[in-house]
Amino acid sequence: MPHRFRDRREAGKELAEQLARYAHEPDVIVLGLPRGGVPVAYEVAAALSVPLDVFVVRKLGVPGHEEYAMGAVAGGGIRVINEDVIRDLRIPPDAVERVERAERAEIERREVAYRGGAPAPPLAGRVVILVDDGLATGSTMLAAVAAVRTQQPGRVVVATPVASMEACDAVRREADDCVCVSVPEPFYGVGLWYLDFTQTTDEEVQRLLATARAARRPAVAHP
Repeated sequence: MPHRFRDRREAGKELAEQLARYAHEPDVIVLGLPRGGVPVAYEVAAALSVPLDVFVVRKLGVPGHEEYAMGAVAGGGIRVINEDVIRDLRIPPDAVERVERAERAEIERREVAYRGGAPAPPLAGRVVILVDDGLATGSTMLAAVAAVRTQQPGRVVVATPVASMEACDAVRREADDCVCVSVPEPFYGVGLWYLDFTQTTDEEVQRLLATARAARRPAVAHP
């Protein structure tokens, strides 16, 4: 049996070990994909002593089988579609559009919930480490990479504790660096490789972001 992680926290610590070369670099930022990627990203950012934020991207689930991705969308009009899935399952264009409208509305909701109206961090010229708790098809991460590229970063790194071989290969073609701790075959699904794969809540995402920001806030000197 290939390696299984106890939970997202342990997975993040193990992932951080393989990203040690990015530690303490002033131009590095870690972006977690909400919701499940944020607890992993929190551990990575803490271990590397770099800032943490979120990057909201949404999977386009196949109608009736929402866990199966037919694509993904991100801010800025970014859209990644898996044409093979849509063709093989004969999904009509209007069904894809309905799912996309719903997911874009959810992106807007989450941006407000997680940032509280604060602007997203600038990414131009920076080393951006995109983190998720696992990659099955890779379509969600590919949308994130495409969206981040529009902001002219210096380097885009994808990091995940577990991924399918197909997802890793797809992401490696688009990112400047790709770190996958475990690439089990057969893959089956992300949740199989965690003993505790409890769904991450909006409240947990907000708490982790607030904790990470507070940890990096300069201490106020008292007379």
